[in-house]
Amino acid sequence: MANPTHADVTPHNILLIKLRHHGDMLLTTPVINALRQRYPQANIDVLLYKETRPMLEAHPAIRQLHIIDRKWKQEGSWRKFLHERDLIAAVRASRYDIVINLADQWRSALITLLSGAPLRIGFAFNKRDNFFWRLCHTSLVPTTNHQQLHTVEQNMTALTPLGIPAQGARASMHFSASDAQKVDALLAERGVDADFIVVQPTSRWNFKCWEEEKVAATIDRLAQAGRKVVLTAAPDKHEMEMIARIEALCTTPHRVSLAGQLTLPQLAALIARARLFIGVDSAPMHMAAALDTPCVALFGPTKLQFWRPWGDHNQVIWAGDYGPLPDPDAIDTNTRQRYLSAIPIDDVVKAARNFLHD
Repeated sequence: MANPTHADVTPHNILLIKLRHHGDMLLTTPVINALRQRYPQANIDVLLYKETRPMLEAHPAIRQLHIIDRKWKQEGSWRKFLHERDLIAAVRASRYDIVINLADQWRSALITLLSGAPLRIGFAFNKRDNFFWRLCHTSLVPTTNHQQLHTVEQNMTALTPLGIPAQGARASMHFSASDAQKVDALLAERGVDADFIVVQPTSRWNFKCWEEEKVAATIDRLAQAGRKVVLTAAPDKHEMEMIARIEALCTTPHRVSLAGQLTLPQLAALIARARLFIGVDSAPMHMAAALDTPCVALFGPTKLQFWRPWGDHNQVIWAGDYGPLPDPDAIDTNTRQRYLSAIPIDDVVKAARNFLHD
């Protein structure tokens, strides 16, 4: 159980572990920001998957990122072992006073144990209720109320042993000056002035997407001569094909596509400059919320309690308010079904205009 005496520690080196997707990494930033506020002199490092590095690489509170590349296993058992050995050596050499393991994998628990840190905090997950998980951590935080909490709030409970409260948890997304300059140059090149809307209608999961016809109709109703709509997407074949279908259906000339042309930090720089972000349940939606850009977020059969945008200037439009949805845990993620189809265009346009004060 959490030990309140740990609130007295003054750590020099702290490691945070989270091995998940891009959006999950962004939602660890409230923990990083709270640690920086409590321990302004401490070095804070993060262990994460290589592909999620762009979410945290510009964060000013982070000293270094330890990387796990999921492609190591493709190099063969011996090469993978050498990579893992070098990672453990780097973690041990950093002499961490505190390791905070936000992950639920055995791999993260083993790294936590091998770090040698005197204080090793983890979650008391039901599925990990065994001797080895307890051995890896010196302090386990209960998860009994996690079903009622947002992911940010769940993450923040890991700081309970340090006496750091969850109140005021603030997410953040950072980008470099060169990322901002690249985006400014692209916008100038496309004739986009300061007043624009970002629409990211894509997700790597098709079931999270709204129909192309409805996206196009929404763009047509919001775009105008003095306020262009900028379309964005990942450089993924399926996402780019979806953008092409949407563009073919649009009639307004006041739109620009930067789909597939931006890194995640560059996308953050773009969203930070926008009047409004409209998107589905995805990492860019969490980025918009973290950047405090007004956000209209379209949700289908996702656990809203966990994944709604975290911040003050957001409106969620949930397909479940317009018709029945399947249980999120029962979804076949490869389905082609569009569960957002019940969401009306008028409601999305109205929500957008409320933020735009049209």
